[in-house]
Amino acid sequence: MSLWVRKNRIVVTCAKGIPSFLKEEVLSLGLPILSEGIASVETEGTMDDAMRLNLFIRTGQRVLFLLEAFNAKNPDELYRKISRMRWEDYIPEDDYICVTSSVDTPTIKDSRFANLKCKDAIVDRIKERRGRRPDAGPERDRIVVHLYWKGDLCQVFLDTSGEPLSKRGYRKIPLKAPMQETLAAAVVLATGWKDNGNFINPMCGSGTLAIEAALIALNRAPGLLRSNYGLMHLKGFNEPSWNVMRKKIKALAKNSLKGKIIATDIRQEAVEAAKKNAATAGVEHWIEFGVCDFSETPVPEGGGVVILNPEYGERLGKVEELNETYKGIGDYFKKKCKGYRGYIFTGNLDLAKKVGLRTRRRIPFFNSNIECRLLEYDLYEGSKKKKSR
Repeated sequence: MSLWVRKNRIVVTCAKGIPSFLKEEVLSLGLPILSEGIASVETEGTMDDAMRLNLFIRTGQRVLFLLEAFNAKNPDELYRKISRMRWEDYIPEDDYICVTSSVDTPTIKDSRFANLKCKDAIVDRIKERRGRRPDAGPERDRIVVHLYWKGDLCQVFLDTSGEPLSKRGYRKIPLKAPMQETLAAAVVLATGWKDNGNFINPMCGSGTLAIEAALIALNRAPGLLRSNYGLMHLKGFNEPSWNVMRKKIKALAKNSLKGKIIATDIRQEAVEAAKKNAATAGVEHWIEFGVCDFSETPVPEGGGVVILNPEYGERLGKVEELNETYKGIGDYFKKKCKGYRGYIFTGNLDLAKKVGLRTRRRIPFFNSNIECRLLEYDLYEGSKKKKSR
């Protein structure tokens, strides 16, 4: 059966802490949930479904389409079984492939050796059948094959995304320690904001939270920002069908917002970078940017969400300095943000205690390897606070 019509398992990977948000995205596309892992969600569908996942998903990293699963006890058995697969039906002999892997098996000490055996099996098979070997290397901008090998179980996937989906393509100027786009989207989804009130983002840095909020509120599929995916390089890729799909998805977007999106930073260079990134994403007209201290960020009437992603402080001197920053965020919430829901994304819960407000929720996330929390605060108006007692 052709790769493009058969239904198979699809694994969508993500960062730890994100599967619950990714699961809702997959369900919203009408696809089933077969299982939910620590950093993935498993569904099933066709390559057309993989196309839709790549275009629509905000919180996932890679869309992996299962080709075959088998048992292998050692590298030689892995090579034999991968070389029996019909790679000449999927990969053009004049193209380029990259092999990635997740390996936890006693016969392999270095996953790069597993990558090499897998790559050799693929290119040797194609050379035998087509007389020419495709090039291979580390670049993920064309065909990517992913090997999952745990114990004796091997699963071989086509990575239909190629480059990770976090690489939307709009963040041309990332600045220092930026929040990844997929994480920012999950954080916005966790707040529940979808143009219900205003979205206020002091300390905006390169603008990722505000940009992802705008994309969500405007119902713009993030995958439309990219022009290259791994699946586009496979044999049988139907470009006219792909273009029709993109056009239909583009038509679902809104062209107005009820609330305001306001993003500020004390650094002029950060705001300029955020403006350029927003322009590349096509949402600059829906974000009001300003240069000011976080405490001076305007908070219009109407309620909504105010969210900050302050530094966590990894050096002692920096932590002492940030004590005042976190205390200042608490003062800003109390004095200027009544009627809003306040959020702080941080990897330092000791610093968060300086805010001086009781959290309503503490939502776990991971920023790279740092365990973080999205802290939620109800910032009631005075009269509402009295009634709630």
